[in-house]
Amino acid sequence: MAPFIWIIDEEWPDYGVEKGMLEALYPDCVIRYSKYDYQKDLETYASLADVIMAQIYTRITSDVIKKLLKCKGIAIYGGGYDRVDIKAAREMGISVTNVSDYCKEDVADYVMAGILHFNKKILNYSHCMNKGIWGAQAVQSPVRRIQGSALLIIGLGRIGRVVAVKGKGLGMKVLAYDPYVDAKTMAQLGVEKTSWATGLNCADFISINAILNEETLGMIKYEDFLIMKRSAYLINSARGKIIVEQDLVKAIKEGLISGALVDVIENEPPAMNEDIFRHDNIIVTPHISYISQESYADLKTRTVENAVSMLEGRRPKDLVN
Repeated sequence: MAPFIWIIDEEWPDYGVEKGMLEALYPDCVIRYSKYDYQKDLETYASLADVIMAQIYTRITSDVIKKLLKCKGIAIYGGGYDRVDIKAAREMGISVTNVSDYCKEDVADYVMAGILHFNKKILNYSHCMNKGIWGAQAVQSPVRRIQGSALLIIGLGRIGRVVAVKGKGLGMKVLAYDPYVDAKTMAQLGVEKTSWATGLNCADFISINAILNEETLGMIKYEDFLIMKRSAYLINSARGKIIVEQDLVKAIKEGLISGALVDVIENEPPAMNEDIFRHDNIIVTPHISYISQESYADLKTRTVENAVSMLEGRRPKDLVN
């Protein structure tokens, strides 16, 4: 019998890659699409779906999983799978996959772009031009040169290691906080292992690249901002809930750090009335750090490959449960 593939997503403008790959393998396959509010479709598709391909924003609870009577796997478009009850899925014999490192270059480039933005503040000088200010008088206070400044990476995994390489390429002193990576391994990467407090205290730039789990949930709180440099900048391209969002807002209001760039926030997609959007010294981008032509192609291809492996009873390369 031809497989029934259920795609739940609101991100992609088209599914040409997925459709082409799936129909090449299963010419008679049935592909159905739903948006994040898929409850109406659940009653129809839950008992039919052989595999689900879902965007990271899709919430798949244990109650939903119990209705997936034929499903062999849930393939997530991206690294994050915290909205899927992976334990309940395993209890039902349903595998769950993600795509973990498809965008490591792109996210690391985003971090570097943030560092360069905060350092040179190029866009900020338009108001000087409008006022006819030219030359050194346009610079209220000179910034510290990027070369020799300290970059703290929180989470030295796949993405964090690429951030380290790029940071070193800019001549930065690279520190890392990661309890699961030893000092010898870090030294081989040209990175200095640091304690939590020491790293936060001496960093000029802080890049969050940790995964979200019980250990990292809310790990950056108000008291952590108190020990950071007032000149420091924070960049979060990992998960919004790693930071206590209201504590970040409070820290920015009080001038505990100079600014923040976040590509992820506590609640996504946002209602757009969140307090984090109301502060000039917090730049929020709409979760786009991972996007490039190459990452899109890799993400779609690997998600389909994971789905096919689960359909055919093989252990998928990116199994998370």
